[in-house]
This record gives sequence, structure tokens and C-alpha cells, in this order.
Amino acid sequence: MENSIIMYFITATIFTLMLGIGINYPIRDLISLWRQRELLVRSLLAVVVLVPLWVAVLLMVFNLSIEQATGLALLAAAPGAPLTNKRTQMAAGHTTYAPSLQLTLALLAVIVTPVIVGIFNACFDFPTARVSIYQVALQVGEVTFLPVLIGLLIRRFAPGTAERIGKPVRVIADVMFGLMALLLIVLLAAVADVRSMLLLGWMPVLGIIAMAGGGLAIGHLLGGPSLETGSILAIASIARNVGLALFIAGLYDYGQLVIFTIINYMLLGSVIGIFYSIWCRRHMAKTVTIA
Repeated sequence: MENSIIMYFITATIFTLMLGIGINYPIRDLISLWRQRELLVRSLLAVVVLVPLWVAVLLMVFNLSIEQATGLALLAAAPGAPLTNKRTQMAAGHTTYAPSLQLTLALLAVIVTPVIVGIFNACFDFPTARVSIYQVALQVGEVTFLPVLIGLLIRRFAPGTAERIGKPVRVIADVMFGLMALLLIVLLAAVADVRSMLLLGWMPVLGIIAMAGGGLAIGHLLGGPSLETGSILAIASIARNVGLALFIAGLYDYGQLVIFTIINYMLLGSVIGIFYSIWCRRHMAKTVTIA
């Protein structure tokens, strides 16, 4: 019962965040990245190509079990996390690049995810079955595009209502996001034996840290020279779609260790991303002060 309530709250939080994007951003802002070809190419190269390649290298270097390797591969195949826009705001503030990048990646995931999963399966002989475009489209559509579409329709056909509720929806979403983060921290602290729950060991944890650190470096370098765009692309590179990865893992009997690996990445990746966001904020503040 408690787990169901928690999942409903997380689902409601993500829905509200996506609804806020649809209400507060006009369609021209949400597709603004499509008009910046160079930045678009660099963004897709970082998130869709180089991060999966980096994960493939890590799978060859680190001595991981087949389940742990599968968990990292599923994450590498799942770009466009629903919380990307909110997480990038922690690093670079509000900019149209973040929501446009998030929705672009979510849209491309419909095609990219099955392809990357298939490539990993072929290269590493994972015990996974094919995931279809329809399955990915259904999951991404429900979580990401349905609430955004609702918000855009409100903005289009009831602009006065959108103007009135835009800021309140954003504030409510921010509060819910903060409560969700606090809830996850409390739940983790409430577990008496964390090591027995995660069942990973030091080698997989180092692999996860390397995956997140490498993803940050890839996005930061390809998003430059502006720190604002670099920080957004860096966060987008490590903000893999955990929900989509868990959805794919749930389609077949991959084992609990796959799920534990994905959850560990979510936790450790978030912590690493927070420290990076703090550094970006301080660096940009110093730059403004000097200017």
C-alpha cells in the first residue's frame, strides 16, 4: 500500500512537471533546438552516440556480472529522462535549450532505444529480447508527451487560463519535485542494511561512477564553449530515462540485480549531478561578478 502511494506521488510529480513545460513554453521554444543545427548535432552525438559508446568501453573494462552489465546497457539505451529540464535548471537556470533538448531526446528514444538495445545484445550477447518501437513509444508517450500535449492545448485554446495557471503549476511542480527528492532520501536512509539491498559491490559502483563521470565530461565538452549550454548537455547526458530502462527490464525476467543496478545509477548519478550543478552555479556566478 505504501509503495503504491509513493509510486502514485512520483507519477503525479512527473506529470505536473511535464504539464508545466507544455503550459509555460510556446511550441516555438520547444522546437528551438531544431533550428540550431550545429548544437543539435553535438547534442545528439553526445547523448545518443558517445554515451552508449562510453558504456560499451566500460563493460569491456570492468568485471561486471551479466545482469549488472545489462542494467548499464539499458540505461545507455534510454535517453530523454522526464526530469532532465528540472535537473538542468539546477546547473544553468531557465533556458529554452533544456526543454527542447529533453523533448527531442524523448521523441528520438522511440527509434534510438530499440536500436541501441539491439546493438548491445549483439555485441555482448545479453540475455535480453528485442524491445519494439511501439512499446517504447507507448511508455514515452504516456510519461512525457501526454502531459506536455495537454499543456500545449491549454495554452493554444485557453491562453488566459494558461497565463493564470502557468506560474502556480510551475511552483507546485517545483515543490513536488523537492518533496519527491526528500522522500527518496528518507526511504534510502530508512533501509537498515543498504549493502544487502543494493547487492552490487565495489566494482559495479565504480563502473556506475565512471559512467556518470564520463557522461558529464562528454556533455560538458560538446556543449561548449558556453558553460550554460555545456552544463545543460552534461546533465542531459547522464540523466538517462530510468523509468524507460525499468520498463524494458520489466518486460522480461532479467532478474533483480538488473533493477538494483538501474536504481543505483539513479541515486549515484543524481548525487554526482548535484555536485556538478553546484560547481556550475558557482563558476557562472564568479563569471558574472568579474564581468
